[in-house]
Amino acid sequence: MSILIADSGATKCEWCYADDKQPQTFYTTGISPYFLNTDQIIDILRTELLNERDALRPEKIFFYGTGLSNANNRKTMLAALSNVFPEADIALDTDLMAAARALCGSEKGLACILGTGSNSCFFNGNVITKNSPGLGYVLGDEGSGAYLGKRVLQHYLYNTFDEELKSLFDSRFVTSPIEILENVYKGSLPNRYLASFSVFLAENRGHYMIENILEDGINDFFFQHLFKYTEAWKYPIHFAGGIAWTFRDVVTDICNNNQLSCGNIINTPMQGLLSYHVQV
Repeated sequence: MSILIADSGATKCEWCYADDKQPQTFYTTGISPYFLNTDQIIDILRTELLNERDALRPEKIFFYGTGLSNANNRKTMLAALSNVFPEADIALDTDLMAAARALCGSEKGLACILGTGSNSCFFNGNVITKNSPGLGYVLGDEGSGAYLGKRVLQHYLYNTFDEELKSLFDSRFVTSPIEILENVYKGSLPNRYLASFSVFLAENRGHYMIENILEDGINDFFFQHLFKYTEAWKYPIHFAGGIAWTFRDVVTDICNNNQLSCGNIINTPMQGLLSYHVQV
């Protein structure tokens, strides 16, 4: 059987096509039905995924994505996929379930996403039984790229950065306060825009202000979410996502400092998802 697996965040979507040959991996723009309508998603699928890939003929599609716990978003996503792949059997699930299956397998544990956004759950080896409320990039997403990027912009716009960091920021991004505020408050994908500034943290590790932003921002995720699971001190805590992977030293230190068992930390869930669905 030929299968197509997608793991989509707000910034990018990773695809894996598997048949009787070597699995193939592709990337497209992130697909979030919170920000894109059916026609826009269809356009991404046709121009970025299928462009020069006419041989993709999946019999089964497993699409994991942000926002798919919302019924209207599921309808939007299903309509788009059905339009582009009318003969495929399509299964939709959340990006959190993707992380849980890839990180925990069939074992109990906490699965966390620290990417453009953030989320967490307790997985009993089969289903998600607990989920800390996700409030999105405006009210929540603690520890995420958008959350950390927002802190970078606050330090810059409030003139909190010292001269060294301010100079590095100006050289790296070549922007202005007016342009930043326009993008944040009037741009089409403000969460992705905010997350783009988290790269500044990775590029300037070792500066005390950078380390403070990282520690405080990721600590907020632990405090607001993980510390509220009674299971956090009983089972391993696993992490997926670009922020978790890039700053895995910070994540590990916070776990150790709070007597928590740090489990797997991966950049993307795709390899685990491929193993899961090929076995299933």
